[in-house]
Amino acid sequence: MPNANEDNPTALSQVQRRAVSELLRVSPVADDLARRFREAGFHLALVGGSVRDALLGRLGNDLDFTTDARPEDVLKIVRPWADSVWDVGIAFGTVGAQKDGRVGDTVQRFQIEVTTYRSEAYDRTSRKPEVSYGDSIEEDLVRRDFTVNAMAVALPEKEFIDPHGGLEDLSARVLRTPGTPEESFSDDPLRMMRAARFAAQLDFEVAPEVVSAMKAMAERIDIVSAERVRDELNKLVLGAHPREGLALLVDTGLAAHVLPELPALRLESDEHHRHKDVYEHSLTVLEQAIDLEEEGPDLVLRLAALLHDIGKPRTRRFEEDGRVSFHHHEVVGAKMTKKRMAALKYSNEMIKDVSRLVELHLRFHGYGTGEWTDSAVRRYVRDAGPLLSRLHKLTRSDCTTRNKRKAGALSRAYDGLEERIAQLQEQEELDAIRPDLNGNQIQEILGVGPGPVIGKAYAFLLELRLENGPMEHDEAVAALKKWWATQG
Repeated sequence: MPNANEDNPTALSQVQRRAVSELLRVSPVADDLARRFREAGFHLALVGGSVRDALLGRLGNDLDFTTDARPEDVLKIVRPWADSVWDVGIAFGTVGAQKDGRVGDTVQRFQIEVTTYRSEAYDRTSRKPEVSYGDSIEEDLVRRDFTVNAMAVALPEKEFIDPHGGLEDLSARVLRTPGTPEESFSDDPLRMMRAARFAAQLDFEVAPEVVSAMKAMAERIDIVSAERVRDELNKLVLGAHPREGLALLVDTGLAAHVLPELPALRLESDEHHRHKDVYEHSLTVLEQAIDLEEEGPDLVLRLAALLHDIGKPRTRRFEEDGRVSFHHHEVVGAKMTKKRMAALKYSNEMIKDVSRLVELHLRFHGYGTGEWTDSAVRRYVRDAGPLLSRLHKLTRSDCTTRNKRKAGALSRAYDGLEERIAQLQEQEELDAIRPDLNGNQIQEILGVGPGPVIGKAYAFLLELRLENGPMEHDEAVAALKKWWATQG
């Protein structure tokens, strides 16, 4: 294992202790696998993120290994040992496996990936990396994205391999590349986004030369598939410090290629038409939404918070009285959200949920600060549907004013809305508001068959339900017949 560095012995000795503790925990599984590779005449090493996380004291049960064995040899070794094996990544030299192993007094499940020494590079026209296999671990490590991911621990002897100073960079919490940043980003342009992601996940500083290369090569990200960009963006947004990563994407010009709506929020303002910095406001709303999360990172909520105001640049108007307006920016923003998320290949369900939250984020303010009527509460809950809890968080997060009195008033008003919702939910089934008569009953009462008129009658009864609450059966029948008499 690594020796303490004379320049920073305390920090590195702490790193050592964490690493030893983490590696001892997974040794029963990792060493067993390593012995099987050795018996077959091959080498095996824990590598990349697994080593980094061990040094940070946060190694989970997902273990990454590298080997000189070719994929077909890896399969021969792993199949008799693992509980299950999959080869979906074998075209890129990766074999996956699952193994239950005893750790102390418990049995834990490990997800394992074994990848043949390799190098990847993009050509100027292809979205897919070209894979070639290497013969030494040093050759493999130099092609890794960052020095903190270019460390390995040879097994089972636990020999620490760090040819590019990754341990020192990890201790300094800085991201550098093993070779030149230009070479690294030419091999795989997605690494530029990965730099921003690690800044968000680990709160690392990105070295100046890496930032400069990102700025110079930003347009190269266009060669990467939308799916890979989306997955990297998700990891960034779900990180502990997404503001840092997003700001880096914007400052380097990468966001202009992958999420152009974000830098577009940096609206110009003049001395006569002052308004809130929409870009900074959006990042603050994201951070405030994160503070309200109750069950871990919520990608839908975070994306909605980040994108909730992207309709503002297109709807900005300078009014005669000197004010700046953004009328209907929530409607425009919802459409823009759908378009961008579709381009990034998000699922239809994810697109629907995030865009709906963007569309609804101003709904609370439309009711003013007065007493909420039962009808208004029903409509609010009906429109939010299963997104109600997220809408609560988004609406509260959208208050970034420094005026404590105004902020307090908004908070109290929303407290009042949530109380009204709770009160009505005790009295009515707000989560599943529907008319007091169903389609079959409507047909029977009106004496008509299926057709557009049934839909109109259903809509009328739904509106009546929203406005007045639940009705007795006879009351609903009378109301339907009265409506029917006006239909000619």
